[in-house]
Amino acid sequence: MLLLIVFGLVAGVGTALSPCVLPVLPILLAGGATGRKPVRIVGGLVLSFSLFTLFATWLLSELGLPQDLLRNVAIGFLFLMAAVLLLPPLAQLIERALAIFSRLRPAGSGGGGFLLGVVLGLVFVPCAGPFLAAVSTAAARHQFGFRAVVAAFSYGIGAGIPMLAIAFGGREIAVHIRRNAVLVRNVAGVLVVAVAFGLVFHLDDHLTQISLPWTSYIQNHVEKSTDAQKQERKVSGERAALAPKKNVAGSNLPNYGAAPPILADGAWIDSKPLTLTQLHGKVVLVDFWTYSCINCLRTLPHLKSWYAAYHAKGLDIVGVHTPEFAFEHVTSNVEAAVKRLGIPYPVVQDNKYRTWDGYANEYWPAEYLIDRNGDVRYTSFGESDYDATQNAIRDLLGDTGVKAKTVPNLTPTEFQTPESYLGYARLERYAGSKPVPNREASYTFAKKLPLNDLSYAGRWTVAGEYITAGQSAALRLHFQADDIYIVLGGKGTVQTLIDGKPTGTLDVNSYRLYTVLAGKTSRNGVLELRFSPGVRAYSFTFG
Repeated sequence: MLLLIVFGLVAGVGTALSPCVLPVLPILLAGGATGRKPVRIVGGLVLSFSLFTLFATWLLSELGLPQDLLRNVAIGFLFLMAAVLLLPPLAQLIERALAIFSRLRPAGSGGGGFLLGVVLGLVFVPCAGPFLAAVSTAAARHQFGFRAVVAAFSYGIGAGIPMLAIAFGGREIAVHIRRNAVLVRNVAGVLVVAVAFGLVFHLDDHLTQISLPWTSYIQNHVEKSTDAQKQERKVSGERAALAPKKNVAGSNLPNYGAAPPILADGAWIDSKPLTLTQLHGKVVLVDFWTYSCINCLRTLPHLKSWYAAYHAKGLDIVGVHTPEFAFEHVTSNVEAAVKRLGIPYPVVQDNKYRTWDGYANEYWPAEYLIDRNGDVRYTSFGESDYDATQNAIRDLLGDTGVKAKTVPNLTPTEFQTPESYLGYARLERYAGSKPVPNREASYTFAKKLPLNDLSYAGRWTVAGEYITAGQSAALRLHFQADDIYIVLGGKGTVQTLIDGKPTGTLDVNSYRLYTVLAGKTSRNGVLELRFSPGVRAYSFTFG
């Protein structure tokens, strides 16, 4: 625990010394120069920064509110503070109308410093580095353990130490210019307005990409060290991957130890609730999948073939549906997919990743084969290991009969464009002007589009995991693949063109995977998609 606190403090100090903190500095100086107590400013910042990191993602998700809501509220408060600083008559009106904000007055007792710090904590959150990502991961999965709380507050305190020095410096400066109190108040108000406008237009986003020598050193030698990563795994609830514990006499399959439990986070579909204890004595194949994943969909025919051939001989399959996108959490969507795909075995929702984390899994699809004694004996990640998986099933069943019906292996073997996400959180290989997060903006296609790159045009709202089409919204992708798939949602149409020639229209009526191109041979070309307003696009996959 002491090591966790030390890493948190050092990582926080590193963040406070990075360029990302620059928008906060003028307000810290302004706060100190207008009479607010620095300890209150930094105390409010540390508290709101820590609590927001721990709980806001979960709370906003539960309420169905946008993740940048509190940031926008904070910007609104900054404009309010600027108005109070620049317009004393307005400050008096606000104080009368809203007694709770009476401490906002620019030259009072300093009580408004705490509220100022609370607001700064909300706008400071995007500066957080890799260490705090573990806390965010734990919070997103509803794991508010003691370690997560300690990590968040130690990080916040570490970030607050340099800021406290800055705020005290601002107060010392104020001592020398107290005779010009009106000028100081007006300059502070202008600084706050400037910062607020900068945040409105996301100018702070550019600062997160700038790295200075000391911040790079702290991230590479502290936050990414082996010891720090161990602490991060403990905070986030992640486990080390399963590893063979012993060899088994008379078998080519190693023993990975007792299988972690299946922990339902959602509905059991086409089945009553099951546990591995209830399945003791059976050979169980645990399949991690999600219904918009093309790799998972190509695996399903093999799973269904094995289930048909070996279920009567003692094989059970449990599909653990661990969602990648928000719409895959919805039970009705998963139920419809199970029915549409004709899955004959039980499927359980793993919406909070508890089963996924128990197996320390990292892949869709992933197969874990459990023997009759409840031990994991075989693992397979991704596609193509179908023969080896079937042989492992037969080994554990002791089956010497005819193999299951042969299913064609559709795993691509030639070079193809990698999976491409469209929201800003995982956007790679993108050409064009920098996306504006969480608000509608206009885009223009890049003049040159290298292989595997994509580009936006028209009006788009770019969210973390998806993009939403506005007027004249279009998308281009320079691809190399046999088949092209895209995850879409909402209602509307998408016109498809390849190398400028129309090839068809997709009718979007549900959140799922759509086929854009089904080819027989690999080809290199430029795909253009033209969207009707309101349609959402999540990711491209290829085959």
